[in-house]
Amino acid sequence: MSLKLAPALKLGNGVEMPQLGLGTWPMDDAQAAVAVRQAIGLGYRLIDTAENYGNETGVGLGVRDAGVARGEIFITTKFNRQWHSKTGAREAALASLKRLGVEYIDLLLIHWPNPAQDRYVEAFEGLTGLLAEGVVRAIGVSNFKPAHLRKLFDAGFVPHVNQIQLDPYRQRRDIVEIHKARGIVTETWSPIDRNGALLDDGFIQGLAAKYGKTPAQIVLRWHVQAGYATTPKSADPVRQAQNLDIFSFALTDAEFAALNALDNPAAPVMDSDAFGH
Repeated sequence: MSLKLAPALKLGNGVEMPQLGLGTWPMDDAQAAVAVRQAIGLGYRLIDTAENYGNETGVGLGVRDAGVARGEIFITTKFNRQWHSKTGAREAALASLKRLGVEYIDLLLIHWPNPAQDRYVEAFEGLTGLLAEGVVRAIGVSNFKPAHLRKLFDAGFVPHVNQIQLDPYRQRRDIVEIHKARGIVTETWSPIDRNGALLDDGFIQGLAAKYGKTPAQIVLRWHVQAGYATTPKSADPVRQAQNLDIFSFALTDAEFAALNALDNPAAPVMDSDAFGH
């Protein structure tokens, strides 16, 4: 039986990135190795990790154990604020390559802007050098607000991806509009909400009953139908399979609009002006 793979999104430099993948926070190395191996076996081709997760070694092991050619797997990782310089970005990339046990990284992100430190523009300049050398295939940022993005633009840089906290309650429209204008792919983390309130929403539960899906599948379908990439985390093979099984149905225009109407600008998000590692 052939696997059903997620469709791909084309990044600004032409590189194709699977639209749905596996998030690995907060797994440790042992958990990540198992979860990644089984996810790839189910059809996942995008794996998301980070220096700060402390599981890059396990992710790399899971990729190798899965028995799928490296060129078919899209690995994303991210680096911390101590590497926010041109040379630091290189050091971070080389360290991640060693922990992952791979020869290149598909997408390397600045994990948090840390604006008080104010060195993320230097870090991104370092990323452009790694891209030119082929150490990485695509470059981007995570948790960048409009002001952080504008500072990159003013320096002549446009990331391929910005990975942000986003779900139907937290639609971050100011950032998403900038992404659309600049050709940046929006990638979402914590796509089904951290506290579970989203999955208890009566409208979402009603759609789940209509389509014979879980509430999480309805929410993930909203993400991909909006054109976002997303990486829900699960170590459970049943849930991993469910999360990937969202491409055989589509929300109607009215249903999609109703989910868009759930946006709550007051819903809390991690403040990247105040938090970052």
